[in-house]
Amino acid sequence: MKIIPNAIILFVLSGPLTFAQANPPNWVGTWAAAPVEKAVNPEMASPANSTFRNVVHISRGGDAVRVQLTNEFGKEQLVVGGAHLALSAGKDAIQPDTDHVLTFGGQPQAMIPAGAAIYSDPVPLHVNPLADLAISVYLPEQSLHEETCHMLASSTNYVAAGNVASAAALQGAQAVTEWCFVKGVDVSAKDARAGAIVAFGDSITDGAKSTLNGNHRWPDVLVGRLQGNKKTAGLSVLNLGISGNRLLHDKTGPSAMARFDRDVLAESGVKYLILFEGINDIGHTAQPLGPADVITAQEMILALGQMAMCAKEHGIKVYGATLAPYEGAKYYSPAGEEIRQAVNAWIRTGGAFDGVIDFDKITRDPSHPGVYLPAVDSGDHLHPNDAGYKTMGDAIDLTLFQ
Repeated sequence: MKIIPNAIILFVLSGPLTFAQANPPNWVGTWAAAPVEKAVNPEMASPANSTFRNVVHISRGGDAVRVQLTNEFGKEQLVVGGAHLALSAGKDAIQPDTDHVLTFGGQPQAMIPAGAAIYSDPVPLHVNPLADLAISVYLPEQSLHEETCHMLASSTNYVAAGNVASAAALQGAQAVTEWCFVKGVDVSAKDARAGAIVAFGDSITDGAKSTLNGNHRWPDVLVGRLQGNKKTAGLSVLNLGISGNRLLHDKTGPSAMARFDRDVLAESGVKYLILFEGINDIGHTAQPLGPADVITAQEMILALGQMAMCAKEHGIKVYGATLAPYEGAKYYSPAGEEIRQAVNAWIRTGGAFDGVIDFDKITRDPSHPGVYLPAVDSGDHLHPNDAGYKTMGDAIDLTLFQ
């Protein structure tokens, strides 16, 4: 590829432009979110000529950072006019002395083709475990019909007019609860035990019904425990849940099978996978939107088994998580419950996984196993509350990751 000074640098889907290094960093993901397509409302103001300040809560620390920007669901190229990384000072503010310009192949601007993602150049910034980072992305004036965003951030982020990516605070910014144009953060890791755990699932992994800005999702609880244990402090957790996601069919985002390579195998430094997906497939058998929505336990088992096999072939240990109770949810049905029980029985005994995390057993009411314990139910009988997410995160055996 020819590099033209002072020009926008083009990256392709197969990976970012890289340069030879004597001792290249060992990159490990410390935060990630699975994006989906968000159509731009033609009746609303364009997202162009705006700065998106995404506030992300990382898991493990490091002495250098790189950021992954995404246009994976855009149908046209995305021009990034500038981007900055800094430690958050809370809400829309940053700690100015930690502010760094992000560059891409040495340039402060980049063009991301439709369907692609890019990594920034490394930033020499020390970040502690469980820190909050602010990633500010400025999009100059351009025609945009789709944004690439993670819709259920359970975190407040900010959008402001104009190029204010370096501003210490954003005046007149709009608060939003989604992450846009940012997919991941990696840190350099020197310790031999460094690695990432991918939590792959739907809204229960995404943290639906958890407290806004509380970081109370079950992957957050797991992160806290890992960081508090010397034997596991080198590990991070990447939350690749999507609210509404399904195993077998596209609906909210691509199906789990369709996005598996991009959202699991392509993440940096992955050593472990927790596979916890399928309740939305089951639920829509009671409320089918089309003939394909009527699925069987065997179809779900095949999908889960395929992903487990693929991960293992890439050297990743895979833990199957049983599907939690859902009786009382809007899309509950007795036929769906039979599928859930069959799938859970296979997860426990089918031998496809390196281990089992029994979220069903952890959260169910022993006197009525089809429903949540009242203390862990958010009230919709499908999602846990904060206490339920803590119960789930606390129950995961840390020796699985040693």
